[in-house]
Amino acid sequence: MRELYPPLDADETGLLDVGDGQLIAWETSGNPDGKPVVFVHGGPGGGTSPEQRRFFDPARYRIVLFDQRGCGRSRPHIADGADLSVNTTAHLIADMEKLRTRLGIDRWQVFGGSWGSTLGLAYAQAHPERVTELVLRGIFLLRRSEIDWYYNGGAANLFPDRWEEYLAPIPEDERDGDLVAAYHRLLTGDDRALAQRAASAWSRWEHTTSYLLPHADSGDGGPADLAFATIENHYFVHHGFLDDGQLLDGIGAVAHLPAVIVQGRYDVVCPMRSAWDLHRAWPTAELHIVDDAGHASFEPGIVHHLIEATDRFAQEEHR
Repeated sequence: MRELYPPLDADETGLLDVGDGQLIAWETSGNPDGKPVVFVHGGPGGGTSPEQRRFFDPARYRIVLFDQRGCGRSRPHIADGADLSVNTTAHLIADMEKLRTRLGIDRWQVFGGSWGSTLGLAYAQAHPERVTELVLRGIFLLRRSEIDWYYNGGAANLFPDRWEEYLAPIPEDERDGDLVAAYHRLLTGDDRALAQRAASAWSRWEHTTSYLLPHADSGDGGPADLAFATIENHYFVHHGFLDDGQLLDGIGAVAHLPAVIVQGRYDVVCPMRSAWDLHRAWPTAELHIVDDAGHASFEPGIVHHLIEATDRFAQEEHR
């Protein structure tokens, strides 16, 4: 069973001015002359962490991490009133291109899970000539059926106890409608204390249902939760700024690229149906189903297949 590479420090960090008053935090680590890879984090609004560098062999990869608009170390942070009107999928794709150019990278591997698989696919379909391979985990195609499953009651059948906590901030007379819209009113309303409570409930729902087995990670209850919930909800209210089914319809643009899909069979957040639909549309993409895993990227079986993929693509680079 493959395991994460040892911890490593960032070699270079910076804030990239991408316009719209936005500064995007980025870092590089590993081999500065190695194969470039960009890690696309989840959420949207999740931000990056040092642990995410460890999916890549630091002797063979130039590892790029960046925090998307409004979260992590990027500025302004959503907790400081970042402008959501300039936070869309198209903006994030443009930010990735500006970062690639800033770092002097011609082509890079795109590695992303959950929302990172969404943005990674959208970026690759917009700029296939800039992508060497894709490694995608916990597939999220941002179709309305996926949003309704997880945020409007489907997953409640598996986690009724956690679902009650998710419902708690919503007024009782709004609990039979679109809960994503109800949360949007709470998260963007004038009562910032209520917004923070709603953000913590939203984040706790996701964190506590992401693992096959119970896990202690339940969010921080502070600015990180506010960024995660508010930005994520903003994207879902606007359907990810994508047409329903757009990412499947656009597979022709990336069908020639090598790709590996890793999916936990018992992923409740992003159920396996989406990974299966993606694989059916893109049969040359390898699909690895992990029978003893949920959604989280650090579950052992998920880690094993992700590192197998990054190691193999690094080896193929030097053949």
